[in-house]
Amino acid sequence: MKKLGFLIVVAVAGLGTGYAQESLEPLPVPLTNNAVVAVKVAGQTLVYSFMGLDSSKKPDAVKNSAYALNLKYNKWTTIRSVQGSGRLGASAAAVGEEVFVIGGFVPDKSGLQAIVADVSVYSPLALRWYRGPDLLTPVRDAVAAEYRERYVYVVGGFSKSGPINDVQVYDTVTKEWSKATAYPGAAVFGHAGTIVGDTIIYVDGAKASPATQGLRYVASDECWMGKIDRKDPRKITWSKLPGHPGTARYRIAAGGAGKEGKAYFSGGTDIVYDYTGVGFDGTGAEPSPVVFDYNLKREAWETILDNDRNPTMDHRGMAVTSDGLIVVGGMAKAQKVTAAVRVLPRGK
Repeated sequence: MKKLGFLIVVAVAGLGTGYAQESLEPLPVPLTNNAVVAVKVAGQTLVYSFMGLDSSKKPDAVKNSAYALNLKYNKWTTIRSVQGSGRLGASAAAVGEEVFVIGGFVPDKSGLQAIVADVSVYSPLALRWYRGPDLLTPVRDAVAAEYRERYVYVVGGFSKSGPINDVQVYDTVTKEWSKATAYPGAAVFGHAGTIVGDTIIYVDGAKASPATQGLRYVASDECWMGKIDRKDPRKITWSKLPGHPGTARYRIAAGGAGKEGKAYFSGGTDIVYDYTGVGFDGTGAEPSPVVFDYNLKREAWETILDNDRNPTMDHRGMAVTSDGLIVVGGMAKAQKVTAAVRVLPRGK
């Protein structure tokens, strides 16, 4: 595959409504709520998609399939399925040349959810899976990210008792879990975030409703930044950020780039919904067209696109590469599950 290039019709980031959007080979099947992560293996960048829900959006349509996209050849390969049952709401993070697929839930036809503590580890070089130590607290719809090529941080998520504000840290050297400083904001799930340098950044999600009647969970508009102590990775100093561009709050795609000092976000929706894409009030969720980032060097939010023509939602990660932001699958307009693999610009 030739190196991707972008034709930005409007040169100023945030003002453009027209741009030449690149796309890669689509997934072998349409999938949404699939865990997505990129990893460099033997000098090549691979983008992985794990599990997810197919276009029928039924409980028995949850997959444990796994796919790898080699960006050099623009070709998806089916790899060994994730261990155990297929699940939704899982998170993925890459440390070195291994990929960690963490937590999630298995839905059934009655609407009940079995939240799992499972940590499945995939070795691209050995082409095999092995079981990692279970999460301290099983969660789904959490934020997971790599730190210093050693640690995996799992921030918040939905547990058996509801949303939590715990931060669980896995040390890939000692192979032990521990708890770090909890974030002080509302306990959320379905939020989006990443780690850039020594900083955790996450936005929004769903929180428990303060009302005694009506919807049980509502969208959160809180954005937080956590500075990790380099001497003690369990110590985090949290501070609240101002609101980000756009109105999306739930299941935004997110990823980070340490060199640029930016956390990137795309799509998502302003409605908290079940796995079918329909809100708990019966309203169909629609994806946000806004693509934005938080620039740690400028300490400011930046709008990359305010009108992505083909926005998507229901994401569990994003692959940030030198060629752009790679968004894999998800739900497009009218809650349609898509196989599209889109490459969005990274802005200035």
